[in-house]
Amino acid sequence: MHMHHFGIEVKDLETSAAFYQKYIGLQEESSFLFSGEKIVFLKEKDFRLELISSSEQPTSNPSSVHLCFQVDSINEVIFRFNENGIFSIEGPYKLENGWETVFYQGPDNEVIEFIQIGGKADK
Repeated sequence: MHMHHFGIEVKDLETSAAFYQKYIGLQEESSFLFSGEKIVFLKEKDFRLELISSSEQPTSNPSSVHLCFQVDSINEVIFRFNENGIFSIEGPYKLENGWETVFYQGPDNEVIEFIQIGGKADK
């Protein structure tokens, strides 16, 4: 068994999809209407993010959502966000095991973590 996707209820589907495409590098895999909800699947390799928007207010508490993306370079992530006026809400931190991590807030208050697992040095 393996995870197929992670889903988030969002207020503005277009804004959230654009955010994850621009800053995370996900690409739209498919979009459709299902039971009155607009759904967009974004994908990068084996990872899928499902964004769900309905005419009703989201029932989940987006601030409790935590996504983590493993990256080759924390510094490249920080630079990309900073040059677009988006600053971390926590970190960057270097953990005892050598991992480096930084946290940002997404368009629906979801927490987005980036983690660099030791081994590759920044250029």
